[in-house]
Amino acid sequence: MKLGLFQMPLHPASRSFVEVLKENGDKIVYADELGFAEAWVGEHFSATTEPITSPLIFLASLLHRTKTIKLCTGVIALPNHHPVTVAGEVAMFDHMAEGRFVFGIGPGGLASDMELFGNLDAGVRNERLAESISTILKIWSQDAPYDIPGKHWPVKLTENIVPELGIGYMGKPYQQPHPPIALSSMSPDSGSVSYAAKQGWIPITANFAPESTVISHWRRYVQGCEAAGRPATGKDWSVARNVLIGESDAQAEDWLLDPKGSNYYYFNYLWEVLKRADYTDVMKPLGMPNEEVTVETLIKASVLYGSSRTVTEKLISLRERSGPFGTLLMASMDGSGENRDREWISMRRLAEEVAPAVRRAA
Repeated sequence: MKLGLFQMPLHPASRSFVEVLKENGDKIVYADELGFAEAWVGEHFSATTEPITSPLIFLASLLHRTKTIKLCTGVIALPNHHPVTVAGEVAMFDHMAEGRFVFGIGPGGLASDMELFGNLDAGVRNERLAESISTILKIWSQDAPYDIPGKHWPVKLTENIVPELGIGYMGKPYQQPHPPIALSSMSPDSGSVSYAAKQGWIPITANFAPESTVISHWRRYVQGCEAAGRPATGKDWSVARNVLIGESDAQAEDWLLDPKGSNYYYFNYLWEVLKRADYTDVMKPLGMPNEEVTVETLIKASVLYGSSRTVTEKLISLRERSGPFGTLLMASMDGSGENRDREWISMRRLAEEVAPAVRRAA
């Protein structure tokens, strides 16, 4: 089981942009030092709480500050961008990273971004997602002339091509035929998981999904692998979780339920966002009415917390019940006040104590 770091990121709106950019960058550098294999960064345009508008620009600033960690988009919301732009920028970044890159894609999950880009219709978003990645892969697989039909973005380059000057040609990725592609999923029993597995992509299960959703995603992953005629090993399935590791179980629970704690802020914020979007099923325990849900309920349904020994046992148990996911993505929380030390201590204990014990058990 490999380790990764997943950053939405999410911070209180009162924090300065400069400060949170530095914090998130420093955290990825620390993850690299600890031997984390991957770092994922999200994209949001219209929330001061989720402030990174371009994961590629942000990750580019870390290329020369890190050594081995893969820098990954988590995710680029393809319905919000022209596929030609994405194809060109991602190919360039892959060369800058010399292949230390994973291309995470998705439909987007922030309602204000959807409105901003005119993508409030879920059916249209899914259409645009499918059309965009198809067009991107065609651009990467051939040279001009291009005449790629599309309902949303028809792409044509047939006349202004000068081969001897290199004009009319789009750059191809460093990794061939293209970087690994990952698709995020958060809904219970999500068909996106089986689709990703069938395509040979990396399915990623969201960190705020309860364990029942993680288990349902394994079933979908197996379906996708069977449809593709390959074994369902779990090595190419990533599961994100909030992780909090104290010196003891009691200390970890105190940190977890601290009203000033970053996990408490995270789940309280996200629950309010999802209630307004009428999309609470992705976060609450299966079948629980909204009026019975509390922040504590959500936290205890989704967070791996306790001492190093307890978190090890919980991880082993989860992988036995859900399937042997190949990568655990630790969700990155805000580092205000005491939370900074709690976050960095948890990262260190996860890398140095928990992950080796899980690997030995496996």
